Amino acid sequence: MSITAVPLQPTPKGVMTKLWTGVVACVAIAGGLAWFGTQAQGVGSGCGPQAFAPVGNGVRAAVTLPSGLKMQTVRPGQGPRPTDSDVALIGYKGSLTNGQVFDANEHAPLPVAGVVPGFSEALKLMQRGGRYRVCIPAKLGYGDKSPAPIIPPNSILLFSVDFLDFKSMAELQQRMMQQQQMQAGGGQH
Repeated sequence: MSITAVPLQPTPKGVMTKLWTGVVACVAIAGGLAWFGTQAQGVGSGCGPQAFAPVGNGVRAAVTLPSGLKMQTVRPGQGPRPTDSDVALIGYKGSLTNGQVFDANEHAPLPVAGVVPGFSEALKLMQRGGRYRVCIPAKLGYGDKSPAPIIPPNSILLFSVDFLDFKSMAELQQRMMQQQQMQAGGGQH
């Protein structure tokens, strides 16, 4: 036996079981905290007051619709509202409940029926020239699917929307055909 070697004392019965139980408990707690932290990033528990503009000076209080969609009119628009057969031209910023912006566009043409159900429902309540805030619960958004890594599954989606205009799909198709005819006719001499 070496002079520097220290003999190991036998461990009392049950110490290793307690040690491994503690390790498993720590791993489970750490995993749970990591999962909760990831969920809190994008999912949140709902749309609190921070998701909406302060009420007053023409800004209306947010309204919760039967579907669970929450919508606030920041600046009222005028005129008719779009239908499923229309294409809306909007400026928007989409973010998660933690404030992380996942998409934005100043002039986006969107088919009203071609977006997530909550956004479609909101668009059909908007008018030209209006500005709105929208809180879309996960069930009316992407649900447990994630369209991009930046949007976790079951995320609540927050949007600020400037509703610029809308046209019917038939009107847009007719306009496109006229432009194609003009281009084809303009090339012949």
